[in-house]
Amino acid sequence: MGSYESFWHGRCVFVTGASGFIGSWLTKKLVELGALVIALVREVNPFSLFKKWHLDEHTMLVVGDVRDGDLLERIITSYDVSVCFHLAAQSLVGAAKATPSVAFDVNVRGTWTLLEACRKAKSVDCIVVASSDKAYGEQETLPYTEGMSLRPTFPYETSKACADLISQCFAITYEMPISIIRCSNVYGGGDLNFSRIIPGTIKAVLHGQRPVIRSDGTPMRDYIYIEDVVSAYISLAQATCKSGLCGEAFNIGLGKPISVLELTKLILDLCGASELEPIIEGVGKPMKEIRCQYVSIEKARSILGWYPKHDLKEGLIKTIDWYRSFFGIQRGTGTWA
Repeated sequence: MGSYESFWHGRCVFVTGASGFIGSWLTKKLVELGALVIALVREVNPFSLFKKWHLDEHTMLVVGDVRDGDLLERIITSYDVSVCFHLAAQSLVGAAKATPSVAFDVNVRGTWTLLEACRKAKSVDCIVVASSDKAYGEQETLPYTEGMSLRPTFPYETSKACADLISQCFAITYEMPISIIRCSNVYGGGDLNFSRIIPGTIKAVLHGQRPVIRSDGTPMRDYIYIEDVVSAYISLAQATCKSGLCGEAFNIGLGKPISVLELTKLILDLCGASELEPIIEGVGKPMKEIRCQYVSIEKARSILGWYPKHDLKEGLIKTIDWYRSFFGIQRGTGTWA
């Protein structure tokens, strides 16, 4: 932690998408480390962690659009920004499928607009761009490794792959200090998108309702706890500044896949509600998603010295506890206490 604090104290940091789930956790940590944070948001949800933690009072808050190049250039040059974290995106798979034009516009145009603003400024020491393990698409062998070609199919994963490739392009063409982070499924307290499997299941179970699984329960996914993700972002930014990383991508995950049904049953057990049988909607229906996705984190271990400090059970216990508090529900006699 000492090296973290000495690096970040007094450093001007620009975070796009700062009021989102990951953005809020990252911004909080940067503020704690003494960074001077400029937070770009589209709007501030009054129920969000960003508001709950009063981050609007501890950052320079800018309400604007990541596709506004003039705004981004003005921020970066006026405040001598040192580090940029680019997280602003249409982040919901379902929403991207329903309105692909919005996902492509925000995720792709927003990325090159930010990178172009940084290129013109010529003073930024480091840029970390949020990609996704979904950008790998369907692969013949697993786990995903950073040397694999990106083979997306659906709108969300394609938009993230485009942003990923554009970032590599800017890094190599203009010798810019850009690194890319490809996270697996991120979870933790404060995610208010209840269409996602973990917060949606926890919400249902804490209210005594049977959780709903939209697939047949067999898809395998890799889940990584939010605090481990934040430490990865911080570590990657420091390494990019100090080691001259240029266009490198890093997988961040637990590296241990679990089926949706197994995950749901684990949450039920940890909530002390194993009697609630999941409703499995996708049985007998065509599979419209990749069956198995998980990442290798060996590159992050060897180059960044990063590794996850929470296993799935530990992360879920913390997450369930957060939602109990959020919904004002007292602890029961579940097995996770």
